[in-house]
Amino acid sequence: MLQNLTLGQFYPGESSIHRLDPRTKLCGALALMAVLIWVETLPLFFFMLTMVAVLVGVSRIPPHLPLNNLKAFRLILIITFAAHACFTPGEVVVIAGFTIPGPTWEGMLQGAVFCLRLAVIMLIAALLMLTTAPLDVSDGIERLLKPLERFGLPAHDLAMMMVIALRFIPTLVEEADRLQKAQAARGADFTGNPIRRVRKMTALLVPLMLSAFRRAEELAVAMESRCYRGGTGRTQFRILTLGRNDYVAIGAVTILLVLCAAANNIDFIGGLY
Repeated sequence: MLQNLTLGQFYPGESSIHRLDPRTKLCGALALMAVLIWVETLPLFFFMLTMVAVLVGVSRIPPHLPLNNLKAFRLILIITFAAHACFTPGEVVVIAGFTIPGPTWEGMLQGAVFCLRLAVIMLIAALLMLTTAPLDVSDGIERLLKPLERFGLPAHDLAMMMVIALRFIPTLVEEADRLQKAQAARGADFTGNPIRRVRKMTALLVPLMLSAFRRAEELAVAMESRCYRGGTGRTQFRILTLGRNDYVAIGAVTILLVLCAAANNIDFIGGLY
């Protein structure tokens, strides 16, 4: 699970998606994720999966990188499907005259919808992070939150904290993998059934938390030594501007949202209440 997690990593490239403005990618990803909350039909989920596959091909990212996130969370997906299949009331599953106790047809359908929803959201998030450098993510979030500074929201500090948290994910994953190998070399056994493996993994929590606090302290000292005092009065080396590709991407996402809303018969305003 730890080795498959790629969230927070950046894959350098020169594709058209890599060159998009980070604000365009952030808003587009959030819009697609929001639509997935209301989509309830399997054909639309498969359509969205096809669109994500097309985007992965356009970005020239190895397909195994975004798919690794699904492998990392496969246990969560299995538990989600099983919970919906077994606890949703409906028609009992009967195959070849044999009744299967527990799951229902309605529960299996609902479980498939929820698992596909989570899978597509994970793929979109992975594609966003793999095609956007951490500094670009910080600049994009800061520019999007800039209008809220008049209400007292610290846009720069909030963006900085979010990017640091995302950047620490692969670092902590690598640290956890190193600790696991070190304990395995000393005789610790992390094999067995999933419950036993989870119980054994709790032994990694204390050294992993100590390592996280140590890295956080080192980062704070490094920022202070470089005279970092927040976003007040700071300028940016690169000014974000929307180009032709950004407007094309915004138009494509808008058309996709309209098509999904029409196909699923969604009332976005009424669905919020």
